[in-house]
Amino acid sequence: MHISELDYELPPELIAQHPVEPRDASRLLVCDRATQTHQHRHFYDLPEFLRSGDLLVANDTSVINARVHGRKPTGGKVEVLLLRKLDEVTWEALVGGRNVRQIAFPGTGDGKQISAEVVERPGETVFIVRFSEPIEPYLDVLGETPLPPYIHEQIRDPARYQTIYARVAGSAAAPTAGLHFTPQLLERIQAMGVRIAFVTLHVGLDTFKPIEEETVEAHKIHTEWCALPLATAEAINEAHAKGRRVIAVGTTSARVLESGASAPSQASGHPLVQPFSGFTSLYITPGYEWKVVDALITNFHLPRSTLLAMISAFMGMDFMRRTYTLAIRERYRFYSFGDAMLIL
Repeated sequence: MHISELDYELPPELIAQHPVEPRDASRLLVCDRATQTHQHRHFYDLPEFLRSGDLLVANDTSVINARVHGRKPTGGKVEVLLLRKLDEVTWEALVGGRNVRQIAFPGTGDGKQISAEVVERPGETVFIVRFSEPIEPYLDVLGETPLPPYIHEQIRDPARYQTIYARVAGSAAAPTAGLHFTPQLLERIQAMGVRIAFVTLHVGLDTFKPIEEETVEAHKIHTEWCALPLATAEAINEAHAKGRRVIAVGTTSARVLESGASAPSQASGHPLVQPFSGFTSLYITPGYEWKVVDALITNFHLPRSTLLAMISAFMGMDFMRRTYTLAIRERYRFYSFGDAMLIL
């Protein structure tokens, strides 16, 4: 599949620079795969498209203050963007600055001085950084919330770049489909008999990297740490056994769910998904056979991205292209702080 099939022209003014208030006031483009039709609604209308017995699965990861500023021994400024934790003191990171080997960070407020050493460079822009001690306890003091590169305005309230159910720290970016939920909306959904379960996937900034190869299949997908708990696996298997829908909140949740179903043995009588934790490298492209996800809530994604490839695999290339053309014509807001789609 040529990468041009995942390309489209987006007017820059449609890239949302700030979230709407309240969260569930964002627009919702409802896409019905069976009838190939659309409805223009708002996110607070979501319960109208759910039914008792549905299982809604969301990603409970929390964005950390992953952008940390330090200095080289020469005094030059260094910016470290934490991407993925490898062990207690070692991280995969982006490091801004030339010939960086040693980094010192400003005082933590308790008299300690944190330092780091660049120990490896496995990729063109990715570095392995080892800290003098675990950095997480100091990120509230030393770090700041990293926003995607297409958002040029500083967010006033960092909590708006977190879902209301975020609880497992580790992401460099938010699972943005979940940003539309409010406590009141979740209460309405649960009151109508919809069950809610959680998975965890720590989002890396590779999520925003475009596919640079000529074909989608030639792209090397990034790996992300995720977990599918036992309780969630049991809820999915029960829903599947009863013919209920499993609705993924976001591409991150969808990736976890499908990773949990990708065990070699899926013979009759085996559970649909198994609980697990670890890294997933599942790459979902058009032609993929979906095993778990019956419906999907998602935002509008970047052209030439792995996320758009996943959406195309779920709704079909032609329907995806017509949907994005419609969204642009109707002036939907795109990307992290933008509007949402419900794909049924």
